[in-house]
Amino acid sequence: MNRASRIVPAVAATTLLLSACGSSDSAEPASTTSSNSSVSASTVPSATVYDLPGNGVFPEGITAADGTFYVTSTSDGAVFRGTVGSPDVSVFLAGGADGRTGAAGIDVTDDDQSDGATYLVVAGGATGKVWVYDADSGDLVATFTNGLGTDATFLNDVAIADNGDAYVTDSRSPALYRIPLEQMTAGTMDGPMETFVNFDGTPFAYGDGFNANGIVENADDSALIVVQSSTGNLYRIDRESKAVTQVDLGGATLANGDGMEMDDGTLYVVRNRDGLIATVDLSEDGTTGEVTGEITDASFAYPTTVAAVDGRLLVVNSQFDKRGEEPVEPFTVSSVPK
Repeated sequence: MNRASRIVPAVAATTLLLSACGSSDSAEPASTTSSNSSVSASTVPSATVYDLPGNGVFPEGITAADGTFYVTSTSDGAVFRGTVGSPDVSVFLAGGADGRTGAAGIDVTDDDQSDGATYLVVAGGATGKVWVYDADSGDLVATFTNGLGTDATFLNDVAIADNGDAYVTDSRSPALYRIPLEQMTAGTMDGPMETFVNFDGTPFAYGDGFNANGIVENADDSALIVVQSSTGNLYRIDRESKAVTQVDLGGATLANGDGMEMDDGTLYVVRNRDGLIATVDLSEDGTTGEVTGEITDASFAYPTTVAAVDGRLLVVNSQFDKRGEEPVEPFTVSSVPK
């Protein structure tokens, strides 16, 4: 059943000290203070809240294009579709279809990258699979796999680069995968994913908890930026040389970093357990950055990721902290001003 969007009162964000801690979805953060004395916080006037249909959804990923947004469900792999400004959100891809028993990150290609067509790329978490769908019809176009068992992999987030290639992070296995656009559009089924970078021996050291999570392309398209949830560090992966370096944030970290969005020169980093979005002024080449502020709202409920559209941010409220308990239903997506 589709439900109407609601307006909820906002909470004014206070100025917060930036804390640096290593944590994941399965570990309590250990708090320390960064070298930055304070970070300006943003006051959010009000949020429009979109209700997701169904029960036990526990949403995770979101992407948006031309006013249409898509949201994934971790519980059964469903993908929902809605339109900015409309109260109706409906099931676009049914849970469990095509073996899609779980879904995490999602991204969509631009129509100018593939002869007018647009494609949804869905990361399958512990399934080790990626699905590609026609974003208009919902038809399955291609599937890919990394061939790893559920205990060894968690395909977490997806970024479509400027040339249409898809990059997929793995939070458990130290690899960044690439799926070229031509492979997606060729209709490949269960094709192997290319390991674009193996992080072993690089500055991006995997440890306990969730590692590589959110991913974006930097402003000049020369590199990919990945956040490590367990440390709060940002890493830059050069698209040509594949060199991996840590982004210099002046001593700051992004504790519990999850999904990210790059928009109008600002990097938005969702810090899930902290219930906020950090704003980062990232250099054009992605080598340095400064944490400039934080956005929060009363409607946020363990937010996991964000998409920018029409001057606003769409924020997924996963309620992952309510797993095994009674979540507040319906699950929601918040729309707040940038």
